[in-house]
Amino acid sequence: MQNKKQNRRFSLPLVAGITVAILALGGGTAWWAKYSLEKAESPANPRSSPVNPPVVKQPLPQPATEQKQVEICWLNPTGDKIELVTKTLTVQKSAQTDRLLKIALENLLSGTEEESYTTAIPTGTKLIDLNIDKEGIHVDLSQQFTSGGGSASMTGRLAQVLYTATSLDPDSKVWLKVEGEPLTTLGEEGLIINQPMTRSDFQNNFTL
Repeated sequence: MQNKKQNRRFSLPLVAGITVAILALGGGTAWWAKYSLEKAESPANPRSSPVNPPVVKQPLPQPATEQKQVEICWLNPTGDKIELVTKTLTVQKSAQTDRLLKIALENLLSGTEEESYTTAIPTGTKLIDLNIDKEGIHVDLSQQFTSGGGSASMTGRLAQVLYTATSLDPDSKVWLKVEGEPLTTLGEEGLIINQPMTRSDFQNNFTL
C-alpha cells in the first residue's frame, strides 16, 4: 500500500514533465514553421542580388542628306572681255544625272538675278528635251535660242549651254538641237557648230 502511494507520488511530476516537454516541443515546432513562412514571404535582401541599371535607348543616328552640285554658267563682262563664270546649284544626290542637268539648264534659260552677271541667251528660250545615252548629252532648245545678236552673243550663249550641260562631266560630248533639228550653224554670220561639241572643241574654235 505504501509502495502504491510512493509510485503515485512520483508519477504525477513525471506526467507533468512530459506534458511540459510536449508543449515546449509543439511550441518550438510552431515557432519554426512561422519563422520559415515569414522568411519565404519576405522580399529578398536587395544586397543579395544586384539591380541592373535601366536600359536607355540611344536615338538612331539620322543619315546626313547627301547632295550633288551642278554648275550654271553666266557671263561676266570685264572691260573689253567677257568671262565665263559659274554659280553652283545644290540638289539632292538621289536625283538622276539627266534630271540634274535639266534643272541646271532650266535655271540657265530663266535668266540670272545677279546684277554683276549677264546672259547672252535670248528671253523665251525653252528646254524642249534633254537625254543622255552612250553617245553623249542631247540638248534640244526652242527656236528663240538662235534669234538676235552678233557673233559675240552667239559665242557666249553657246558657251553657256555647253559648259552648263558638261558641268558634271567636263569631258562629255554635247549634241545640240533646235526644235528637233541638229544645229550646224548659228547666227547671221553662220558660226559653224561641230557635232558633237566638247569643251576642248570650243576652246580651240571660239573666243569669248
